[in-house]
Amino acid sequence: MKQPRNEYENWLWGEILLAALLGALLALFLSYPALRTRYDLPQLRLVLQTTMALAGLLLALLAAVRFSVEGRRLDLLLASGFFVTSLSSAVFAIGPQLGRGHVRPAEAWAALLGAVLGQGLIAAAPFVKGRTKYRDWAIANAVAAAGLALFVAWSLLQAVGRSLPPLNSPSLGPQPFYLTATLALLAFFYLVSVVGWSERFRVRGDDLASWLALGFTLMLFASLHFVFQPLLASSFVSYGDFLRMLAYGLMLVGAWRAIRSAEFGRAVAEERARVASEIHDGLAQYLFALSTHASMLESGAPLEEILPRLKEAAALAQQEARFAILALSAAGGTAPFDAALTRYVEFLTADGALDVELDIDRSVRLAPDEQIEIFRIVQEGLGNVRKHARATRAEVVIGQRSFGERFVTIHDDGEGFDGEETAAGQGLKNMRARAESIQGGFSLRSIPGRGTALEVVLRT
Repeated sequence: MKQPRNEYENWLWGEILLAALLGALLALFLSYPALRTRYDLPQLRLVLQTTMALAGLLLALLAAVRFSVEGRRLDLLLASGFFVTSLSSAVFAIGPQLGRGHVRPAEAWAALLGAVLGQGLIAAAPFVKGRTKYRDWAIANAVAAAGLALFVAWSLLQAVGRSLPPLNSPSLGPQPFYLTATLALLAFFYLVSVVGWSERFRVRGDDLASWLALGFTLMLFASLHFVFQPLLASSFVSYGDFLRMLAYGLMLVGAWRAIRSAEFGRAVAEERARVASEIHDGLAQYLFALSTHASMLESGAPLEEILPRLKEAAALAQQEARFAILALSAAGGTAPFDAALTRYVEFLTADGALDVELDIDRSVRLAPDEQIEIFRIVQEGLGNVRKHARATRAEVVIGQRSFGERFVTIHDDGEGFDGEETAAGQGLKNMRARAESIQGGFSLRSIPGRGTALEVVLRT
């Protein structure tokens, strides 16, 4: 869905302001080389490298989780790219420092090529479309292929290791053109990432895309510092390192928001499928009854006998359709929870056969998955009251006790029953299962002649 114009324009102005500020700082450092602040802090440098590698692995994990939910090729490339980048940094840059205290030229070059390969995958991600049917091994296969490519590159670099310029040299002299070209290619991939994710946010309104575009903007200007000035020693900490740390922080925020949204999307999809099944099992029966009675009329059955049945079946079918539409609206998030529940109660009590009092504490906060399941529990519970309890009045309370415990109760003045086994039908099983799906406790109490009360205690 296309992003609302005002929201995208506000984001775009923020992106332009950030790029202008970073560009001005870069121009200042290039114009006055004495301002290039760098500190020879090998321990801090190692900590920053390790932190960024772990952040990259976490981003890869979050993208992989979203891929397992939605199966989009975009997330496959994201997960693979971040994993390759972090793995190459861990194996070729961090590991040698922990082992022998320094990084050999072949290892330094392998880490740099791994960053280029990983960023290339990430840069391609916003331009791919569609979903893949093969989710189980897709990420493992992609990572294995990239890992094999890195191993081959490292082996070749080992063979020509003596002729490679050391990337961890503290020399501030001119750097080789092929090193500048490699760093420029990495910066180009960052630029493509900024453009690609910005465009995806504009066209599709993908929240993750906006955070990735901001993060890669920071990454772009961090990499430009190494293109336009000699490569710093591996023990040096500079302005670019802090830009990269900030970039990873922004992208982690976006990835976490995206995975939460994906999980909720899956819950909504599952609820829609369940409602579709209920339409099939409920509405279809009433439509079948209508068809049967109409056929009986065609066969010459008495009109005075069939007409009341036709009216009853049509009324039940209409009510069932309204309930299904209301449930779909609540599952899709298009109606506020309390409004949807109020409308449902109005539909249920429209014929005056049952009086329902609905009491919702507006201070109680319900998560999206809780809203869906509570709506269906109340629907199931009141449906049972109307069909089986022979009650005239019911009360639904959604509230919170003094010690912070949130609860939902349904109480009726019906016939009640002796023991839980009498009521252990499919409706009760469904309500128990729904309560368990949101980590809630479920209890039922009934006394013959004094009605039934059920309670769901929500997770803390």
